Formats: sequence, structure tokens, C-alpha cells
Amino acid sequence: MLPELTDEELCRKVASHDSQAFELLVERYQSRAFRLACSILGNEADARDLSQDAFIRLFESAGKFDGRSSFSTWFHRILVNLCIDQQRRSRWWKRMLPLAGPGDDPDAPGIEPSAEEPGPDLQAIRGESAGQLRTALDRLSPHQRSAVIMQAEGLSSREIATVLGCSESTARVHVHRAVAELKKTLKDV
Repeated sequence: MLPELTDEELCRKVASHDSQAFELLVERYQSRAFRLACSILGNEADARDLSQDAFIRLFESAGKFDGRSSFSTWFHRILVNLCIDQQRRSRWWKRMLPLAGPGDDPDAPGIEPSAEEPGPDLQAIRGESAGQLRTALDRLSPHQRSAVIMQAEGLSSREIATVLGCSESTARVHVHRAVAELKKTLKDV
């Protein structure tokens, strides 16, 4: 039966367009993918979209999975790359279309675009400390942020390195610098 197959075996079946195997992988990874994307992006709607995009990429490129790393590492790399690309595009638009006009008070809080109401999962973790952590995470480089979030999700240094496309020692440096910066930033709060 399919539920007894490993993720790697399911991925091979997805490469043959086995929709049942794909559904099982989505079921196994959907909540983890959403949490990781939301942690990186800080936006529930974008995280939902990008985690769905990652599953579409998985379906389209399952045949490219060569087994050199675990399936979870391979899939997380797809997701993290999509998140980093989204952040790059988002920054470009923020510079081109500022939310404040030229005559607005620069010290006044910006006008944020309307967003959907947060789901019950996010409502439970939001609050003052979550906002402070989000601010601290936003100050990190994309690789540092991704590395520390993946470590919090339980990925090893080797898996983080594979996802980020760097050496294992560089991945550990990203995590170390991120943790040091988070401690420094959150200590001042």
C-alpha cells in the first residue's frame, strides 16, 4: 500500500504521474511546508501560495529527484528557493511603489495593504513576542533566516547546506550568526 512507502519511493511514483502518491506527499508535507514558508515570509497568504507552488514544482519535476539527498531536503530546497525569490521580487516592488506619498510624514506608520484574517493556527502564536521575533528575523539575511528556521524545524546542518546550496560549514555559520543576531536583537527589546 502507498502509506507504507518512503517519501523517496512516493516521489518516484509521482514522476510517473501517480496522483495518489502525490496526494500522500502533499498530506505528509503540507503543514510543514506552510509553517516554513510562513516563517520565512511572515505573511500567511504568501506562504499558502508559495507552499502550493512548491507542490506544483514537485509534481512537475519529480523525475529530477536523483536520491542524492533525502526527499525532504530536496523538497525544502524547492520551497526555500521560491521564498527567497518572492522576497527579492517583493523588495523590488516596495522600492518602486512606496505606500507613503511624497508629502506624507516619514515618521508616520505606513499604510499596510489589507490582508485576510489570520487563521486559528497563526492567531495562537501571534502576540507581542511573536511580533518582536518577526522583526528580529526580518533583520537577518535570507540565508541566515532560512538556515535558523530550518534548524528550528529539525533539519541537520547537512540538510540545511543542501537546501541552501552551500557547504555544511557555511550552513553552520549562517545558523550561528543568525542565532547570535537574534539574541542580540531580542536582548535589547
